[in-house]
Amino acid sequence: MRVLLVKLSSLGDVVHTLPVVQDIRRALPSAQIDWVIETGFAPLLNRCAGIDRVIAFNLRRWRNAPLKASTRQEWKIFKNELHREPYDAVIDLQGLSKSAWVAWMARLAPGAKRFAMANRTEGSSYELPTRWVADVALPMPWHVHAVHRGRELCARALGYELSSEERYGLEPAGSALGATKRPCVALVHGTSRPDKQWPDSHWIELARLLDKAGFDVAFPHGSDAEEKSSRTFEAVLPNARAWARLQLDALIDAMADCAGVIGVDSGLSHIAVALDLPHVQIYNIDTAWRTGPLGRAHQQSVYARPAPSVEIVWQAWLEVAKS
Repeated sequence: MRVLLVKLSSLGDVVHTLPVVQDIRRALPSAQIDWVIETGFAPLLNRCAGIDRVIAFNLRRWRNAPLKASTRQEWKIFKNELHREPYDAVIDLQGLSKSAWVAWMARLAPGAKRFAMANRTEGSSYELPTRWVADVALPMPWHVHAVHRGRELCARALGYELSSEERYGLEPAGSALGATKRPCVALVHGTSRPDKQWPDSHWIELARLLDKAGFDVAFPHGSDAEEKSSRTFEAVLPNARAWARLQLDALIDAMADCAGVIGVDSGLSHIAVALDLPHVQIYNIDTAWRTGPLGRAHQQSVYARPAPSVEIVWQAWLEVAKS
């Protein structure tokens, strides 16, 4: 059986969808599992066990230069990859017009079907072309965690029973950075939304508490603004290191070497969950029920308005670190 998964972006959403690969692999061990994803997130899937083929989709760049020769060439390569073989099931896990378009373009085997969500779920985006393109549109619960939503959609589409616990299958390739003298905790301070950020003064105070407890800290970053903050933290904290700007696969490898992660609601924090690291996830908005860790003793979310205090986060870290 050949299965095509369509989940194009963003980083956190893709991480939340990774368990479907392990579910399918358990239920259908001989299935071929291919995945269409935005090019920038493809290195994440290259670290995920059980995926046979990653098909890169570069819509963001193609939109900016639709008439360039390089765009036409990349589009041709993408279409050839998508049509290389017929699929027995195409599952749109994103629910947007662009993912519905990819699902519609995929080549189907005789009797095959396209599956998608029939409705929006609380806090998620959804666009009607998803239903129009799908042969089977499956109703989803309104109030559902992002991980459970993807797992349920695939299980119902392919007709298997879900196991109780999610597995992400994220497998780092090895150390990406030099070892530190002491155990290192990654502090994920960057996020795409200002209302999810934690105050700089809180990060500095938390890093000092970690220093007293025998930990070095590392500050990863993915943008110029985040790198500037990382360098500022590094300058004022003797136990801090601002990582170099890393590609996504190298960043996964570097995080896997850490003793744990404390971070705001962001893609990198969700990677920490997928790596099964001790982790505290910080929320200024009450959405941990939808995107936060799912109940493992060594992973917690903390929420408060306008932001959790350093003391709350520190106590949560002490709990997950000893689990």
